[in-house]
Amino acid sequence: MFNLAFLIPIFPLLAFALIVFFFNRNNRLSALTAVAGILLAGVVAYGVLAEAIGSGAALAQNPFTGTLLGFLTIPTGHELFSVGWMIDPLAAVMLFMVTTVCLMIFIYSIGYMQHSHADEHGHVHTTDDPRYARFFAYISLFAFGMLGLVISSNLLELFLFWEIMGLCSYLLIGFWSVRLPNEHHIDDAQTVRATYASLKAFLTTRVGDTIFFVGLVFLYIQTGSLNFTTVFTEATLKQLATAQAFPGVPWVTVIALLILGGTIGKSAQFPLHIWLPDAMEGPTPVSALIHAATMVAAGVYLIARTFPLFITAAATGGPAMTVVAIVGAFTALFAATIGMAQDDLERVLAYSTISQLGYMVAALGTGAYLAGAFHLITHAFFKALLFLSAGSVIHGVGTNDMMQMGGLRKKMPITATVFIIGALALAGIPPFAGFWSKDEILAHAFTLGTQGNTIDLIVYIMLALGAFFTAFYMTRQIFLTFFGAGRDEHAVEHAHESPQVMWMPLAVLAFFATVSGLVNAPGIEFMQNFVGAGGVLGIKEPLEATAFNPLIAGSSVVIALAGIGLGFLIYGWKPLKAGQRDPLAVLGPVWSLLRNKYYMDELYGVVIAQKAGPEGKTGTVDSVRVQAGWLIRFVGWFSRLCYAFDKAIVDGLVNLAGLVGRVIGSISAWIDHNVVDGVVNAVGIITDMVGDGLKLIQTGRVQNYLLIAVTGAAIFAFLFMIR
Repeated sequence: MFNLAFLIPIFPLLAFALIVFFFNRNNRLSALTAVAGILLAGVVAYGVLAEAIGSGAALAQNPFTGTLLGFLTIPTGHELFSVGWMIDPLAAVMLFMVTTVCLMIFIYSIGYMQHSHADEHGHVHTTDDPRYARFFAYISLFAFGMLGLVISSNLLELFLFWEIMGLCSYLLIGFWSVRLPNEHHIDDAQTVRATYASLKAFLTTRVGDTIFFVGLVFLYIQTGSLNFTTVFTEATLKQLATAQAFPGVPWVTVIALLILGGTIGKSAQFPLHIWLPDAMEGPTPVSALIHAATMVAAGVYLIARTFPLFITAAATGGPAMTVVAIVGAFTALFAATIGMAQDDLERVLAYSTISQLGYMVAALGTGAYLAGAFHLITHAFFKALLFLSAGSVIHGVGTNDMMQMGGLRKKMPITATVFIIGALALAGIPPFAGFWSKDEILAHAFTLGTQGNTIDLIVYIMLALGAFFTAFYMTRQIFLTFFGAGRDEHAVEHAHESPQVMWMPLAVLAFFATVSGLVNAPGIEFMQNFVGAGGVLGIKEPLEATAFNPLIAGSSVVIALAGIGLGFLIYGWKPLKAGQRDPLAVLGPVWSLLRNKYYMDELYGVVIAQKAGPEGKTGTVDSVRVQAGWLIRFVGWFSRLCYAFDKAIVDGLVNLAGLVGRVIGSISAWIDHNVVDGVVNAVGIITDMVGDGLKLIQTGRVQNYLLIAVTGAAIFAFLFMIR
């Protein structure tokens, strides 16, 4: 199956091409084509995983590589770029996760992209989204990008797939940026939000991508290659560790930090996290794809794939791993606190994603390679479950605002059940998947912290606090959405359970969210034996996971239960009623700070929000506030200042120089015309006059010439005698 692994991304790409060029007028055929493409990719991916497990941990040091295309070859025969594939334990597990989650999202989308609306007579009509086929083409291309990235055999190829996903995220976040006349499921306000959200995501991630690309350039300059099997060898890593970029700073540290920049952008880590909460303006399946199976997972996968660089940088005493750990831990806590104060159903989950990605990044930064990779896998299942469940709620209620929900447990029992399963997994409650993977991260940081590593102890404290807040805001979300009485009678009255094509994928994801963590439970330890035992390329030592510690595991559960308990006391004991203010509003300035996301958008991002008050009716363009942050405004002001300086000073000096040049040129021309040319002309005139006089004595007669000569001689003789 390794030889056929290149087909895994090809199938979704083929589905994209078929939909775009042939099936775009047939919605059902387009949807089935997309599902068939990811299903075939999954069949091959499962076969690859089975063969990889049979190969054992040795596959880590001797990955299977193949070349599909090789070009850009220099005369010496050295290949500058090739399109190929590489299969190692990490790639095999990722292929299983991505294809499984994508398949569930694709099937779910068949029902989600159908919209219901009531006509003037009260009759309910269900129609396909006007861009139904286009949506399935886009998500197929999205899956192609992620699957191609996972099996890439070199960093340049990985970067190309990385950018394909960036394009797809832009297209899908802004999917509803144009409202057609027959579209009833979106309003003019959403088209504005979708337009700016897609631009915000695209431009913010480009910052990280540019930093990442600079790192690739430096890596190629230093090693002459971007192939994983070439760069990640003991000799090459040693070369990067000894070559100095700056005094005392080896190139491996610089390159590792630049690669981290790519992860910060793609995986929405602080300070480039601002794009992800607004990415929900696209259809909910897009949010599930971005948050679980593709976009943001790629950033964490990048660090895991280039982990030998980070280990080598740490061995030289460089700060790369420490920076990774601090960025991840801070982001985990930072985003978790914001999630407590959001009312939008999907926005809470978006900040949850940012926080959980922080756990993964922090794990890799502390050296917990297995724990970070494991949490990347389990998180994909329960986060896709949560987003699709949220989409099911929105599909049935028609709003994202949790303050307009409540009491949906009876109306949507299946959705409520699977959502609670996902929330328990996210909160880290055993035996659900999130408990096993998150506990490994906390246990590793705690173990290192108690051994005298201050940074790791700080990381543990921040992650533990993040776990408490995570359990709290998920409990808040559950009670605001599914329990108590409905706070908006119209929305709750029309709520209904989603069709089977939508809840069946939720059931499958709920199964994985429940049991997937058991694969690395004590006594099984599949991830440790398969992914970690063989080390990684260039690093032969096994990547051993921290042993299961009942004390640490128990404390993690207590922290989560404390968050759940506090959430129940505030939101479950006495459920909110219609018009009631959020109980946390008593926190005053702290509540405002959290609700406004620490004003990070106002500081340097772009604020995209619904305005309250009489300025505009809900759903109209005027009801949306889009405002540039202070950093963007400063850049705009500075650019205008530079323009004014260029116009007034630089252009003024240039124009002055031109004026002086013209004056000097005019004076020079006058001197040339009147003096230089006058002297030359005078010489010519005098010569002409002399010539005119002398020509009179030129008679051609010898006697005249002799007379002149004798006369001249006589004159000279006379003068001589007088003297």
